[in-house]
Amino acid sequence: MATSQKGIENCLTCAKCHEMFDKPCTLVCNHTFCRKCVVNYTKTRPEAIRAKSLLCPFCNKMTKVSAPERPVEEWADDVKHSFVIQGLLDSFGPDSTDSTNCGYCREEGETTQTVVWCSVCDDAMCERCARMHKRNPASRNHELHNLSGEVKVTRQRKVICHEHQNEYLEAFCKDCNIAICHKCCTFYHRRCASIVSIESEIPAMKRELSKKKRGLQNRQNETNSQLPKQKVKVNKETVRYSQTEADIKTASVELIQQIKLKERKLLDELKEMSDKHLGQLKADIKSGEMSVQMYQQQAELIDQALQSECDMDVYEMYQGCEAVRDADLKERGRIVKVIFRQDRSQHNSLLGVLDVMYEDVLGLNTTHELHDSMDVRLSDSESAAGPTDVAVLVVNSEDTVVVTDYDNNSVKSFFTTKSLPHHGVLDLHSGPWGLTVLTQTRVAVTVPDTKQIVTVDVNPDLVLLSTITTSKQYMGITALTPSTLAVGARSPPCIDILDMTGNVLTSISPLHNGRDILKYPTFLCTTRTGNILVSDGESNSVMCLSPGGDVVFNYRPTGDAAMGWPCGITSTSTGDILVTDNLQRRVLHLTETGQFVRDILTLQDGAEDPYGVCVDGSVRIYVCLRNTGFINTFKNIN
Repeated sequence: MATSQKGIENCLTCAKCHEMFDKPCTLVCNHTFCRKCVVNYTKTRPEAIRAKSLLCPFCNKMTKVSAPERPVEEWADDVKHSFVIQGLLDSFGPDSTDSTNCGYCREEGETTQTVVWCSVCDDAMCERCARMHKRNPASRNHELHNLSGEVKVTRQRKVICHEHQNEYLEAFCKDCNIAICHKCCTFYHRRCASIVSIESEIPAMKRELSKKKRGLQNRQNETNSQLPKQKVKVNKETVRYSQTEADIKTASVELIQQIKLKERKLLDELKEMSDKHLGQLKADIKSGEMSVQMYQQQAELIDQALQSECDMDVYEMYQGCEAVRDADLKERGRIVKVIFRQDRSQHNSLLGVLDVMYEDVLGLNTTHELHDSMDVRLSDSESAAGPTDVAVLVVNSEDTVVVTDYDNNSVKSFFTTKSLPHHGVLDLHSGPWGLTVLTQTRVAVTVPDTKQIVTVDVNPDLVLLSTITTSKQYMGITALTPSTLAVGARSPPCIDILDMTGNVLTSISPLHNGRDILKYPTFLCTTRTGNILVSDGESNSVMCLSPGGDVVFNYRPTGDAAMGWPCGITSTSTGDILVTDNLQRRVLHLTETGQFVRDILTLQDGAEDPYGVCVDGSVRIYVCLRNTGFINTFKNIN
């Protein structure tokens, strides 16, 4: 019995956690560790997890597990149990301490009843040995516990220093906040100012732990109180997402129905236009066949007259041919082509629209006279009206004239309901300038002084739909598609292509002979082929630009034909171009390629101080008279 208790405890200590073995297991390399130590070490090594093996913390040798499909925490359950070490633990471990007989007397072969327990030496002693223990200077201050009665002895656990295996952690460095042994104090903490015993810090540690415990309990209670709310929120969000899914499906069904209705409407319109167009073409064929027969009959009659020996036969045939004239069987506004135009840049555009092109809408022989004069000023409280741009929309089967009144900071609409004239007003608090039609009931308007573009619903009253803030002062405006706009800026002079949020997609500054030809793009419009017509007041020119910035033509006459401040501009379904010449007080008619045709309206016709201009489906021309505050309507009288 000469083996010391401390020597046995060292043999029963795990090399990984430096504590007594807890469920010891021996690996294939014969090294023994606590089961939890082997598992925790294996979990930190990915190569061991991939190999489905336990890894020895000492030699890194792998031990295959019998059931790798189980969680890693259970891999060590089937490893060979170390019965020898477990037996030593049962005999000499912390739970096997014999506190009945004196350990010192037992080493001398004696058996004496213990009366006290030294918590420092971890030994039970009899009364005699306790007295000697008290006399020994090294153990004089050890705390002894009385074992009489039902007092239960609590064994204090000691931890071995990781650096110095033969030393216990008995001191605490407050500077480094770490438990150390006496050798650590000498080697590593000589310059630390505050090193105390662990026992002296235990009260403060307990207070800190109690504080943390209270904090954890408060967080636990707070979390527990939040859990029911979170569960309610989960249920609520689950219902909301289900409802959102149902809303999406409903919206999809409704959109499909709208698309099908739009498809049916477009097909009906196409059927109507195609029947009319094909009917016109077939009528041309029939008329041609009839003309061929008529020409043949006339030729035969002439031939008979020429072969006749009677002079009167020749005379009568001559008189009859003088009376024959080719009949103009073609109606005006004949269809040239029907085109389906789809806006692919906007998914909710509902397919697109049909563009119908007619021939000879503004022929050389057509003349226009003043049909109506509309006062844009609505009341005496308004300042003198200043109409700048105009458009005509068909709303509820009735023509609605929409005009920008720059001087009165408003957009106005004029329409007839039940044979009575009405009007609508939208106050913008700043002067609107350019105007373009987006859809059958929607327009876009530039407000240059506030750097804005507004979209307005025409129903036929005016309702503000949206306000787009821009980076420049835009004046002229035209719609390229329902979702893209072309706008003109003076500083710097350019044509910008915008989306419906105001983002600049492309900026065009065309050059001609190396020089910028844009000076003041006041008014814009879109041709039937998708090009941009620009009326430039400062350079006295009309130019046609492609959306990519190429110059299609630049009409800039000189001499007596020179323009004086061109303003409003529009293009018809046949490609004809009308542009107002403000200083020359006229409206010019140009071909689709930019060739001058004639002055279609002059001061004598009523084109005084013309600005904006547009043409409706009945070939009526609407002209804004800036200084007088009127819009004159000119009707085709041919």
